[in-house]
Amino acid sequence: MMVRRLILALVPCAVVLTGCAVGPDYKAPQAETDAEFNQLRRDAGLTAGQPTELSRWWTTLDDPALNQLIDQAVTSNLDLRAAASRLRQVRALRNVAEGDRFPTLDASGGAQRSRSSENVSGSDDLTTELYSAGFDAGWELDLFGRVARSVEAAEADVDAAAESRRDILVSVLAEVALNYVEARSFQERLRIARDNLESQSETFDLIESRHAAGLVQDIDLERARSNVETTRSSIPQLATRLERARNRLAMLLGEKPGALDDVFTQAKSVPNPQLEVAIGVPADLLRRRPDIRRAERMLAAETARVGVATAELYPKLRLNGSVGLEALSGGSLFESASRTFGIGSVVSWPLFSGGQVRNRIEAQSEVQEQAYISWKSAVLGALEDVDNAVTAYANEQIRYASLQSAAKSATRAATLARSRYDAGVADFIEVLDADREQLAAQDALAASNAEITTNLIRLYKALGGGWQSLAEESPSATLTDS
Repeated sequence: MMVRRLILALVPCAVVLTGCAVGPDYKAPQAETDAEFNQLRRDAGLTAGQPTELSRWWTTLDDPALNQLIDQAVTSNLDLRAAASRLRQVRALRNVAEGDRFPTLDASGGAQRSRSSENVSGSDDLTTELYSAGFDAGWELDLFGRVARSVEAAEADVDAAAESRRDILVSVLAEVALNYVEARSFQERLRIARDNLESQSETFDLIESRHAAGLVQDIDLERARSNVETTRSSIPQLATRLERARNRLAMLLGEKPGALDDVFTQAKSVPNPQLEVAIGVPADLLRRRPDIRRAERMLAAETARVGVATAELYPKLRLNGSVGLEALSGGSLFESASRTFGIGSVVSWPLFSGGQVRNRIEAQSEVQEQAYISWKSAVLGALEDVDNAVTAYANEQIRYASLQSAAKSATRAATLARSRYDAGVADFIEVLDADREQLAAQDALAASNAEITTNLIRLYKALGGGWQSLAEESPSATLTDS
């Protein structure tokens, strides 16, 4: 009852005396969009419609194995789990800042027995006892918004941590898809190399039998042998790069090397994208990219902290109160005559601090300026990422069309060279050159096909796609994003 009365006595004072927050009020910055973005999009054959497929862009590749790997990465990736932990940490710190809005209440109790000096007291009764119990309450009134700005900064920190997690999610989704496509690409290129090796080995066997019959010269045999071994030498390198892609993919899924070997037991072609891709407009990009959203929230936090620093220029008022019991014997501690109480206030105002407070305000203002520069840099970086990705996606399609024509011509040339050699109207070197050109053209075509898909994945990443649909679904978060 006494505690309740104490708190009720402090509440009206707080309501009357609480003032407004000092310092700058935050306004989100606005970025100008680049008109060239629209022309770039049109040149690449991309549409400006609502990019609804961005939320689950990997499903446009129509590869069930990739979909399964993405789902596993969302729940098991270690970076995502660490980001979720950091988000929980920042939310707890936000609650700590929120706690400064409310009064504090401490309970205390004690028993003391002491003996005085005979030479000082002049009394025969040298021993005294003191028993006490009570509650102390205190409340710093937020007259100039120091606590309000602190809470504002802490809430912006929570938002920034949530965006950091989303940014990691965007990167993880893209990295899983990129490494999956890379692995499938190396499987395809291995198949091409082995098919060419088989064809070249058959040619070598034929040349070897003709050499034994004295029908061909030694130089033709050695050239055929060199051609076979050169092709054979490319296979271990491709196999190594395939293994690296699979191991990297396993790591992204929180697995040990070799854990995903079953996924790649059967070779599959590289998943190809849809013909039309909607990427929206620059304004959508700025609202969607988690790194830009994080930078904006960090700017909001640093702006609020300017207010925290500014509030130190103004007086602080703290209301204090206590209720308790005091007695010289334990038996009488709870009697009504043992009751004590006190209520009062303390005002503090830093009149002189050697300029420390104003220098802290200036320093925090510079931190705010740095946060704005970081936001501006994030915006420019996002536009650069999209520009590069769109350009690469468009140009690789042009390159692929040329490589298709080159590969067809190289295959026809290899067939014609063999026919001419068999008819005795061409030198064997012509066959070897045609075989090498055919292998190079087919390998380049396979690599370009994969590059088109990887460039599209990089474009989806640059557009900030992926976190919208999975951010709330991820069990690794175990919390609701703000």
